[in-house]
Amino acid sequence: MDVIFDPARQGAPAAEGAIKDGDQKTFMQDVIEASRQVPILVDFWATWCGPCKTLTPALEKVVGSAGGRVRLVKIDIDKNRQLVAQLTQMGLPLQSVPTVVAFWQGQILDLFQGALPESEVKRFVEGLLKAAGGQMPGADLLAEAEAAVAEGDHQTALELFGALSQQEPENAKALAGVARALLALGHEEQALSVLDSAPAKIKETPELTAARSAIEVEIEGRRAQAQLAEFEARIAANPDDHAARIDLAIAQSASGDRNAAVDTLIEAIRRDRAWNDEAARKQLLKLFEAWGFEDPASKAGRRKLSAVIFR
Repeated sequence: MDVIFDPARQGAPAAEGAIKDGDQKTFMQDVIEASRQVPILVDFWATWCGPCKTLTPALEKVVGSAGGRVRLVKIDIDKNRQLVAQLTQMGLPLQSVPTVVAFWQGQILDLFQGALPESEVKRFVEGLLKAAGGQMPGADLLAEAEAAVAEGDHQTALELFGALSQQEPENAKALAGVARALLALGHEEQALSVLDSAPAKIKETPELTAARSAIEVEIEGRRAQAQLAEFEARIAANPDDHAARIDLAIAQSASGDRNAAVDTLIEAIRRDRAWNDEAARKQLLKLFEAWGFEDPASKAGRRKLSAVIFR
């Protein structure tokens, strides 16, 4: 999936000529001929149409953020009845508005009806640009990929990070994003393979080492989850069973209880920081790396760790 929306351009004026009002006299020039150079969206609207008043501003905003890679032509159906009749004979469903039709290379490529939210308009235009062979700037792809991750849409994130990785093979954030998306989709081995095949120049970057930690923590955690009750029983019998505490923390992390995992390892560090070459502290740092250093559990954990170390 390609991306056209650049957050930095929000509120910026559209590229010159990117948005205009059209009519039946200029349709061939503004739409058919122009679509041989750049994809054209045609917004069929009417003054009496309530949903049009919602959709048109969203279209203008998305097109304005596209930096001239797509254009918008707005056509009032009541003022251009002859054109509407001709297009209806071609099979376009213009009996109801709003209807948005995408043209590329002089032909109809896609369409939608109704007042879609801005996010769906963006997806529609992204699909149009992909079909038209447009390649989006890496910054746009990265921003959209990260937004997809925040929304929990890991399949979309995988496609976006993958597209960026193809454009920029040595982009560590892109490759790490691919690996993390595969992990979220349950493909740990494939995620590890992606990291193993990374270009030498970026193989040891923080982004890729963190992604590898996340995969390892997930795999270890899945194994540990099956023995969670056993680890708890061992600690109850012997509070200084530090190996059991570390395994318990890994299981807690895999279960999604990150705060509990932090507390478990902090207790192990408090009891015997030096045990097994500071294994508990190292495991805690590995969890921070896997979760991301800006994760709330990581931030809270760092504070707790500093309180134990510098007491």
